[in-house]
Amino acid sequence: MMKRYDLAADFSDAPFGRYLDDGRNSGERFREKFLYPWLKDALDRNELVEIDLDHVPLGIGSSFLEESFGGLVRKGLISKQDVLKVLRIKSDEDSSYITEIMEYIQDAKPEEQPVNHA
Repeated sequence: MMKRYDLAADFSDAPFGRYLDDGRNSGERFREKFLYPWLKDALDRNELVEIDLDHVPLGIGSSFLEESFGGLVRKGLISKQDVLKVLRIKSDEDSSYITEIMEYIQDAKPEEQPVNHA
């Protein structure tokens, strides 16, 4: 089974920025409040998730996409393998988004956790 989500309808038709400080339509907020829960649920249920990027009239910036999708792996929320197993991207209006997102996921490396010497 596949759950389908529309970025414009389910999050914002004006996604913008990387961090929460950039506003409520940032990649960080999308990742934490929407994308991660959707993917986690899909992994738990052995389902697929499709994110439809069409219907965003002004386009989607690379900082939003990298923080949202690459950030999943970088922040250690989900392994690269698990993201690629359950995530599908639909973008009929601009297929370059699909390539860009897959590159961000592939290139992401989990951040090293600071060592606590206490």
